Amino acid sequence: MAIPKVMSGVYLTRHGDLDALEWHEDIPVPVPDPGQVLVRVAAAGVNNTDINTRIGWYSSDVTSATEDVDQDVEVGGWGGVLTFPRIQGGDLCGIVEIAGAQSGFKPGQRVTCPINLPRPRPNNPNGFIALGSEVDGAFAQFCLVDAGDLYDVTASPLSDVEVAAIPCAFGTAENLLTRAGVTTGQKVLVTGASGGVGLAAVQLATLRGASVWGVTSSAKAGVVKAQGAVETFDRDASLPKDMFDVVIDVVGGPAWPRLILALRPGGDYAVSGAIAGPVVSADLRDIYLRDITIHGCTYQAYEVFGRLVELMNAGRIKPLISKTYALRDIKMAQQEFQSKAMPGKLVLIP
Repeated sequence: MAIPKVMSGVYLTRHGDLDALEWHEDIPVPVPDPGQVLVRVAAAGVNNTDINTRIGWYSSDVTSATEDVDQDVEVGGWGGVLTFPRIQGGDLCGIVEIAGAQSGFKPGQRVTCPINLPRPRPNNPNGFIALGSEVDGAFAQFCLVDAGDLYDVTASPLSDVEVAAIPCAFGTAENLLTRAGVTTGQKVLVTGASGGVGLAAVQLATLRGASVWGVTSSAKAGVVKAQGAVETFDRDASLPKDMFDVVIDVVGGPAWPRLILALRPGGDYAVSGAIAGPVVSADLRDIYLRDITIHGCTYQAYEVFGRLVELMNAGRIKPLISKTYALRDIKMAQQEFQSKAMPGKLVLIP
């Protein structure tokens, strides 16, 4: 089948509200250079990072929770200034259409890639760029990806929609667990446990042999337990002190001091999100007198996503999908995502 010269997709035209997202049917289809692959997008997940980038939440000028941002921002991407228009979408499942020379891929293979694309440099060994932020992503019919960032998931029993729900949520969760060194027999507390990253962390930590508790609403407690949690705490409940070996946090906000005190002395706190607010108050004595280690987690080493691909192809992980949408209904999808009414993942279909 001939590849069209233009495609349909969603442009992010600026930082702002939902009106910053524009549907276009005349976007040029990118042409792969040697070492690149043109992927036909089969499905693309919806994530907090899409919304945070759209509204400019990553700007240091923003100090509120995601849902409370109401200001003009110019420098609001992961790496600072974004180039507009930008095609967002960090969760990709697709089919290889054109494989550039020396890419190692063939048309017809089903592929995915991490949202965080490692780009180590001599002065920054943890350097990275993000799919859908520094480079165009999956909110279009086609996506151009460097071959070194792609993984073959043709053998996976997961559906296209399920594969598209894994890169951001499971990649973030696996990275958090890796950095915190979660292992068999540990007690792990996961915040935001009914969301995409939270449910993934519950599932993956359980696979590692840990005992997992989740922080969620009472209405979603059953969903969290079904993914492997032994028990849950309500979001506003007090937490037991000195109980957990590891806290996995994607929420932040006012509850942060309680999370630190919930760790046993010598415990590990790993963070990769702050939807309830990025600015927290800390008593440093609760950290240094108790030998707490804090891990800020964004950069993902190659082996982190490689392990996820092995689990995908073996059918050992399975994301919870609550709803799918046509790509052109992205505004509705993001509104419903922000309502937090549904657990797990929402996925867009081009």
